[in-house]
Amino acid sequence: MTDLASRPRDPVVGKATPHESAVQHATGAAVYTDDLAPSTAHVLTAWPVQSAHTHALVTLDVAPALDVPGVVRVLTADDVPGVNDAGVKHDEPLFPSEAMYHGHALAWVLAEDADSARAGADAVRVEYEPLPSLVTIQDAIDADSFQGIPRTIRRGDPEGALATAPHVFEGVSVVGGQEHFYLETHAALARIDSEGQVFIESSTQHPSETQEIVAHVLGLPSNRVTVECLRMGGGFGGKEMQPHGLAAVAALGATLTGRPVRLRLNRTQDLTMTGKRHPFHATWTAGFDDDGRIIALATTLTADGGWSLDLSEPVLGRALCHVDNAYWIPHFVAQGRVAKTNKTSQTAFRGFGGPQGMFVIEDILGRVAPLLGLDAATLRERNLYVADQTTPYGQPVRHAERLRAIWDDLRTSSDFDARRTRIATFNAEHEDVKRAVAMTPVKFGISFTLTAYNQAGALVHVYKDGSVLVNHGGTEMGQGLHTKMLQVAATALGVRLESVRLAPTRTDKVPNTSATAASSGADLNGGAVKHACEQIRERLAAVAGRMLGVDARDVRFGDGRVSGLGASGPSFTFTEIVEAAYHQRVQLWAAGFYRTAGLHWDTERMQGEPFKYFAYGAAATEVEVDGFTGASRMLRVDILHDVGDSLSPLIDLGQVEGAFVQGAGWLTLEELRWDESDGPGRGRLLTQSASTYKLPSFSEMPEEFNVRLLEDAAEDGVVYGSKAVGEPPLMLAFSVREAIREAVAAFGPAHCSIDLGAPSTAETTYRAILAAQAAASSGSGAEAGDEPGAERRSESTDAATRTDAATRTDAAASVGAAVRSRFLSSDS
Repeated sequence: MTDLASRPRDPVVGKATPHESAVQHATGAAVYTDDLAPSTAHVLTAWPVQSAHTHALVTLDVAPALDVPGVVRVLTADDVPGVNDAGVKHDEPLFPSEAMYHGHALAWVLAEDADSARAGADAVRVEYEPLPSLVTIQDAIDADSFQGIPRTIRRGDPEGALATAPHVFEGVSVVGGQEHFYLETHAALARIDSEGQVFIESSTQHPSETQEIVAHVLGLPSNRVTVECLRMGGGFGGKEMQPHGLAAVAALGATLTGRPVRLRLNRTQDLTMTGKRHPFHATWTAGFDDDGRIIALATTLTADGGWSLDLSEPVLGRALCHVDNAYWIPHFVAQGRVAKTNKTSQTAFRGFGGPQGMFVIEDILGRVAPLLGLDAATLRERNLYVADQTTPYGQPVRHAERLRAIWDDLRTSSDFDARRTRIATFNAEHEDVKRAVAMTPVKFGISFTLTAYNQAGALVHVYKDGSVLVNHGGTEMGQGLHTKMLQVAATALGVRLESVRLAPTRTDKVPNTSATAASSGADLNGGAVKHACEQIRERLAAVAGRMLGVDARDVRFGDGRVSGLGASGPSFTFTEIVEAAYHQRVQLWAAGFYRTAGLHWDTERMQGEPFKYFAYGAAATEVEVDGFTGASRMLRVDILHDVGDSLSPLIDLGQVEGAFVQGAGWLTLEELRWDESDGPGRGRLLTQSASTYKLPSFSEMPEEFNVRLLEDAAEDGVVYGSKAVGEPPLMLAFSVREAIREAVAAFGPAHCSIDLGAPSTAETTYRAILAAQAAASSGSGAEAGDEPGAERRSESTDAATRTDAATRTDAAASVGAAVRSRFLSSDS
């Protein structure tokens, strides 16, 4: 085990420690960005003037707003002293002359209070020259509207392999986006200090990039701008890029008025102005041998990027790298492109494209398993990676044996096979309610695919009284990063946890930081914190060695005490050693730095080793589906997940549970809808609140929820042997959708392939049930779903094994009418 991964005796890491702000969260004492505004004197409030058209050239008349009592100023493009752009791709004008989506902020009103600012925004006159708009991915595909650079990953000869494969299927898989719906909406508070420094409190996952964008909007060097993030009330990727422009608006207002400016989006503004998870459209052709092993896959992924690039290119890149998920595909080609539509600029979301890439292969396997005469669990198990295999982009799948170990362990511990037998009996006895249990694996790469981002810094202070202050470049959004960093620092210095404190993340303490994203926060910042602490400990060991009369290499730190090797002999408190070091003029602070080793990635060829390691996991989920309504509920969930040697098991268990639930929400509940009509509301987001956008709640939790962390799984080369946990567990939720698919299939004939829409809402599931019932009525067992899918191209397949789409639709309508009639006439 390397020095980075090895642990001392009785470490603070690995102990079940509550979140460092848990009490403040529970009591309401935790302070967030906008909480600072009421105590800030003479603060102004910023309010957006939002576009009422989806795509139009605009002309503004702001004079009427200045007549509204309380309005101080209206910010427009003419006020920008630097660059009028809020993005890193130079395609996001902060104050646009062309509205690119419904709700686009065209100008910002500054006023004494929110009511005055809102009235001022309403008073701004906007003239529109409407332009054609693209609202759906299909609109963009039909119009050949794309942005960014298309990418391709290729291995072997997929075209040749598909031409000779015994069984070939083709289809289309579409998955919707997802709203972040963090509890704290976007917020920034900017002021100019006595020295002319621009100081910004921002709810941001990437303070350094917020600093950079603000500086170029204001035409200032970065050393004149400081960004601080106290904590976020959730982020999930939605605050990685999109806070920058909002912080720039606040900073511009503060610069021009000389007064602090507060900007906080209300929930409707946040939903209509900010990006979401990218919806994806995928066409695919997949070949299998007679045993169900994948021979080849050819797929084209189209991501809906919205109106600007934002992070769409790296999101697409990670999606392409995760199409394989946990499965060996010898011949492979995946092409990717980013559609340009007139919607919010879609952005990072937990998993960063990985879930959408994995969706493709999981959808394929779920749809073709019945057509191959196999149950889906067997099909997945047969295709799992094994030792010495590589991904389509050329990275060895290290520790592939963990996949099989996790799969076998979970299959046994969840009583998977016996439960399937019981479920078959239940389904035979219940005509209108069906159950199913499904298992799916996860293999998720950890590191930023942009290699330069895989670095971090830290600044650690030890004070004369032995207390410790840690500054690092990561941000806390509720995920427990600060808690883990406290444990890392306490372990590295050999002190008690209560003697270490975390300082808020600030760009003037640790510069040039990467975003807290890609599940890399603990890996990167933990490595930097450990490096800083080890420098201090090495200096203190020299002092302690002289005091103890031993070689410095034989000094041991632990539990707040310092001693030599062995149980006997003198010892001192950590504070005593620190005091002695101070008097000997020994440096008691250190800057730490960490860069992830062993990474290389050729973006043009899409080949290399972009990930430090893979995180593995598997989930088994049992669901029940109501044939009258399509409503589903989770009865039991069993998860076994690999987090290496956990830094903080209580935190990691919470992350696994939370990620799974968020993934289940994406796949089964959360449906974003835009007005696709040609009417005046075209392009308007229809799901603008919690009343129209369905989030998981306590009622959607599984009745039985069993989560375990894989034991004896330390990862070498990572801080204290741990693994990332933020994103990988989200993909465990594929087991929920696959269980729903299998339950729907139970309404149809044997070997019925279900094309299940995503998200698999009650409405979508109900339509799939009708199609399955129609297939049973027509005597077909080939396929059923919203659209014809997973079409078999094998020559051995007779046309009679497929249901004609028109016949199936008519039969579905007939079955649906019968079901509704039976439901309405029932006693209930």
